Amino acid sequence: MEPAGGEMTDKSTATSRKGMVVAPHWQASEAGADVLKRGGNAIEAVIAAGAALSVLYPHFCGLGGDAVWMIGDASGKVSCLLGIGQAAEAAGAADIHEIPVRGPASTLTTACLVDSWQRLIDLSSSHWGGREKLGSLLEPAIALAHEGFDVSPSQRFWFDFRAGERETWPGFVPLFVGQGIQRQPELARTLEAIAREGARTFYEGELAARIVRGLTDAGSPLTSADLAATQARFAEPASLDYRGVTLFAPPPPTQGTTTLGIMGVLGHHPMPDKDPASAGYYHFLVEAVKQAFLDRHRLGDPDFGDVGPMAAMLDPARLAVKASAIDVGKAMDWPHVYRHGDTSFLAAVDAEGRSACVLQSIYFDWGSGVVAGDTGILWQNRGAAFSLDPQSPNRLAPGKRPFYTLNPGLALKDGRPHLVYGTQGADGQPQTLSLLLSLLIDHGLDPAEALARPRFLLGKTFSDSRDSLKLEENAGEAVFTALQALGHTVSPIGALSPLGGQAGVIRIDDDGTMHGAHDPRSDGGAIAL
Repeated sequence: MEPAGGEMTDKSTATSRKGMVVAPHWQASEAGADVLKRGGNAIEAVIAAGAALSVLYPHFCGLGGDAVWMIGDASGKVSCLLGIGQAAEAAGAADIHEIPVRGPASTLTTACLVDSWQRLIDLSSSHWGGREKLGSLLEPAIALAHEGFDVSPSQRFWFDFRAGERETWPGFVPLFVGQGIQRQPELARTLEAIAREGARTFYEGELAARIVRGLTDAGSPLTSADLAATQARFAEPASLDYRGVTLFAPPPPTQGTTTLGIMGVLGHHPMPDKDPASAGYYHFLVEAVKQAFLDRHRLGDPDFGDVGPMAAMLDPARLAVKASAIDVGKAMDWPHVYRHGDTSFLAAVDAEGRSACVLQSIYFDWGSGVVAGDTGILWQNRGAAFSLDPQSPNRLAPGKRPFYTLNPGLALKDGRPHLVYGTQGADGQPQTLSLLLSLLIDHGLDPAEALARPRFLLGKTFSDSRDSLKLEENAGEAVFTALQALGHTVSPIGALSPLGGQAGVIRIDDDGTMHGAHDPRSDGGAIAL
């Protein structure tokens, strides 16, 4: 089915001077584009698109999850909003030996997506002249939940993949399907309550009481007090210069500094001189990932102690040492624990050059598997990202925010907005972003070309427990052979594999022209006004 209005593509780069939205599902892109067409701004467009995606992509994101935002105005001011829920006050590491990853006991953290919407609407109104209300932005999502939509290939894949588990998830089976039309009437009524009563009803109103009652009945440790204490927070983004482009990423407890660390290491090597289709190019990318990941264990909630200052992690001298540790002729071992996670990236740029992007997530595909009573809300299992190691900055504690893989990005060139980008994929996010940023900056590829190039994923995955280098097979036999000769244990995965993540990019040229695309691995694309 083709979207109505605007130009959309999932195979080539869309171009515009008036505005653009990218999302992993075309109906979400359309919801955002409609906001831009009626004079709304980038923040408002992404909220509308994200709300729609919370219905369209229930396997990856939803009201029971979190969101990490990056916002940039036309002058080059960049802000970050961390819509991250905290651990229940009843949750602690002392009495458990293993953190559950599914079921009621895995609903350890609150959900902050809905509060993040209101915080950004307030910012839009006070600083960007925004006139949209939350209720109007939720209308497309409400209609989709009531009327239904064709199940996406992505939902069908993950529904089938969890066939052996989903029967045990509380409230799941009656609500979700793997083919045909997906309707969510209970979720529609929940969205209507938020539209009518405001975002805080999710945390302190009648809706909050129903959410807690449903979670409690299922066996969750979350309480009304936990929900009421949930608030999104603005935070100073981390930044790093890469060949004249200033990259911005969210700070801890996210892994944004990991992505910047990879780019800081690559900055010491002549990546523009390397053929992006060569084994040598992939080798340097993979080895830079390894060097940056050596610091990732230091990340956690800064409210709970010293997690290591961002400036130290991104110190140029430190990154230079890491860069010099890369052996041009030999792969380093990969000793890291794999983190699972599925998310959804959306972005928009408006006619004034203002940009907004977000990653929404319920952590694992289908989150905890637990539906909160009669609300239609599928709750996240983000607490599974905590550690039980007493020495870890990410050790589980009441009221603490977990380590977060989400790290959408913005980039400035000559002090002006230049790139908006992000990807789904947990551990794969910094890896995919480093590849994309190098292709975009070092080699000048347009967004669609960069998004279609073969990707790698280092470490374990849900379907392959080996610590191997997964590489899409269209990289070519010669690249596989050369990487193996360098000591990489390489496992081929299909071209445009779901393991490669679902990324989106908007590039803004010096003259204000926008070029955008969403991943060919997704069900969406870009709509250009």
